[in-house]
Amino acid sequence: MAFHINESKNMAESVETTTYEYEWATPCEKVSIKELGSWLLPPLYSLVFIIGLLGNMVVVLILIKYRKLQIMANIYLLNLAISDLLFLFTVPFWIHYVMWNEWGFGHHMCKVISGFYYLALYSEIFFIILLTIDRYLAIVHAVFALRTRTVTFATITSIITWALAGLAAFPEFIFYESQDNIEEHFCGPHYPEGEEDSWKRFHALRMNIFGLALPLLIMVICYSGIIKTLLKCPNKKKHKAIRLIFVVMIVFFIFWTPYNLVLLLSAFHSTFLENSCQQSKHLDLARQVTEVIAYTHCCINPIIYAFVGERFRKHLRLFFHRHVTIYLGKYIPFLPGEKLERTSSVSPSTGEQEVSVVF
Repeated sequence: MAFHINESKNMAESVETTTYEYEWATPCEKVSIKELGSWLLPPLYSLVFIIGLLGNMVVVLILIKYRKLQIMANIYLLNLAISDLLFLFTVPFWIHYVMWNEWGFGHHMCKVISGFYYLALYSEIFFIILLTIDRYLAIVHAVFALRTRTVTFATITSIITWALAGLAAFPEFIFYESQDNIEEHFCGPHYPEGEEDSWKRFHALRMNIFGLALPLLIMVICYSGIIKTLLKCPNKKKHKAIRLIFVVMIVFFIFWTPYNLVLLLSAFHSTFLENSCQQSKHLDLARQVTEVIAYTHCCINPIIYAFVGERFRKHLRLFFHRHVTIYLGKYIPFLPGEKLERTSSVSPSTGEQEVSVVF
């Protein structure tokens, strides 16, 4: 997460940094960038951790308690929430790391945390792709979807998706390790000698293909088909669904495009830019800013993929009425405890089939 500046001091091969190397030049000092990161990033990542943890835990709780996981979209939503929670599990380690500019958790934890970090990123993006395809099938090919959108199919595709995410993150499990330099102890990639630039560019291209180009392409294709189908149907909620589609695409583009472009520019900076210390600092600063933007996506996922659903909101209100409002009503007289429980006790039929989570 916030470890690329530490690596830049002694690793030209680092996947997370830009480099500045001339035999006659003094090393490019980035103390000010590191100090800014240690001051600014911990509170921002702490906020991401708290909001993301609450939102995704609520999604998991509601899906398991009320929705029975009998619908393919719900299984994908559960896996998306688990991906976000796995990512959030790594955040406290990066907060400690950026605050103290020192990796203090050992060699094996460096591999595990870095591997989980990228596993969570790829699985999150892959499950967003599956949710997009599921919405497309449910609306555009409704008859075909009745046969294919089964719990068994959703379970199998979820297992395959986790396996593909693990394969995509496999290099991080292999190459990341705890390392020492003259001044500090850091966690970063240690690539084979002579192959550093190749691996760095491979990492950038992999993130841009799997994390930006592929999901955006699938979103454009699927949501274009969904919009055409919705415009032909007389459903009163179609305009709300179309607005939500544009929100989903715009949010994904805004959150992930800057980070991936900066990552690509950092990997190929020697090709496109002059290799100067000042530009290296600018790229590192851009990486810090775009990282914060990209990783707050785990806070937005519960909102745009779960909380927008009418049924989900009904179950959420029912949960708070039964477990929060009634409890507080025992101590706060003006809260309608028992009455609210009786009026809220009728939940939506679990047998009613959802066409799509966009409604």
